[in-house]
Amino acid sequence: MTTADLIPVDHLIVGAGFGGLCAAIKLEEDGERDFVVIEKGSGVGGTWRDNTYPGAACDVPSQLYSYSFALNPDWSMSFSPQPEIEAYIKKVAESSGTLDRFVFDTAMTAATWDETRQRWLVETEGKTGKKTYAATTLIAGPGALSEPKLPEIEGIEGFQGEIFHSAQWNHDIDLAGKRVAVIGTGASAIQIVPEIQKKAARVDVYQRTAPWVLPRNEHRYSKLEKAAFRHVPGVQRLARAAVYWGLEVRVLGLAVQPKLTLAHQLMAQNNIRRGIKDPELRRKVTPDYTLGCKRTLISNAYYPALAADNVDLITDGIARVSENAIVAKDGATREIDVLVVATGFYTTDLPIAHTLTGSKGRTMAERFTETGMSAYKGTTVPEFPNLFFIVGPNTGLGHSSMVYMIESQVAYVRDAIRTMRTNAYAAVEPTEDATSAWNDDLQRKMANTVWSEGGCASWYLDEHGRNTTLWPTFTFLFRHLTSKFDVDKYVVTAAPTGPTVSTSPTVSTTNEESVPA
Repeated sequence: MTTADLIPVDHLIVGAGFGGLCAAIKLEEDGERDFVVIEKGSGVGGTWRDNTYPGAACDVPSQLYSYSFALNPDWSMSFSPQPEIEAYIKKVAESSGTLDRFVFDTAMTAATWDETRQRWLVETEGKTGKKTYAATTLIAGPGALSEPKLPEIEGIEGFQGEIFHSAQWNHDIDLAGKRVAVIGTGASAIQIVPEIQKKAARVDVYQRTAPWVLPRNEHRYSKLEKAAFRHVPGVQRLARAAVYWGLEVRVLGLAVQPKLTLAHQLMAQNNIRRGIKDPELRRKVTPDYTLGCKRTLISNAYYPALAADNVDLITDGIARVSENAIVAKDGATREIDVLVVATGFYTTDLPIAHTLTGSKGRTMAERFTETGMSAYKGTTVPEFPNLFFIVGPNTGLGHSSMVYMIESQVAYVRDAIRTMRTNAYAAVEPTEDATSAWNDDLQRKMANTVWSEGGCASWYLDEHGRNTTLWPTFTFLFRHLTSKFDVDKYVVTAAPTGPTVSTSPTVSTTNEESVPA
């Protein structure tokens, strides 16, 4: 490939969800205006663009599920529905002045580190054909819950009715009067089931492991509250801080002393008693593990929906799927018209890792096969210079808002780019020793958490039983640890002829939210 075939760019961002948009906005603030954002979908929003299933809503309070630099005084309620979150992201993007550098309906098909050029050669494919970018830095923000995972069930490919994943909802299918099966009882399923139960003739819910479901303490904001958020200085930021610290306290039960989750577990048990009268159904939906071991869910409508006359909860497991039915392991056959697959996403085997080829000529997936999925500070990986993850390994949360973690990581990336400019570095790559020490410490902390000792199997764990997805302690500690780029933990390569990029931007060093709020 010749230089003429390449599109040079300082920074290439992959993904236009919360992570990619945050990176674009902050690079713009720093004067780093030579960037391109590629997005496989048709617009910004990521998870909140794609997940449009009935009842889709956030289980993190609205006040915290937004950027610290773009508070939204117009949330309708304390837990936002999907359309409001998508509209919020669109509004922020439109007012940011960065959308002219977003390229939609374009997927990254491969990215290879070019040692000679000291750049990432990123191959893309979209409506305008195939293009290859030559980027100094590659910022990967594909999202942790972005690639739907289909179950491996005998015969499912031969099902003759309608079938779709919860993240790829087919709105052309009218479920009125239909026999519907839902596989899964996770965060999406417990929102879907109460909605489709209202119109379907019958709903069969296939449960492998019962989730803990807390009551959804919903609050609709009044006109007065919205006016105060909009016009009274500090009121909304104070509300945000209260939500933050209220959630952060939960770490004590999740990562310090699991017995402290007992109060929440009693709330969840009471939620079962309120919603379900049948003793046998209560038994089926009561988990046998400590609350928090798997993702804790919130709903007031799920248990009453399961107790409805037109809903059956099946816990015997699925043997196979036929052309028009699901056959359970106990031999029972239930004919269906529509199959909804709510079986989650690829989390411990990142699809993007299969497309990234580093300095040693192997993909990141091949490296992870050898070392396990891991990164330094959840952001950088040895063998992959100038590659920065947003929402990388061990940055997920079981108690608070990922937007907080995203802003923390973006701050780290910004300081890395400043450091590269100031010192005329062509490339930075974390050392193996720093990466191993970071992840060894993470796993030591993880050993005493509810995610390791709670008695369950979850999507947090990889095939070896290691938790490679969650951050094991307080989020304000992660923010502190990512507040400054620690170049001493990196192998650096000097640029042969001065600065790594063509212009010298005016760099902003402000931090809108230097303390948790």
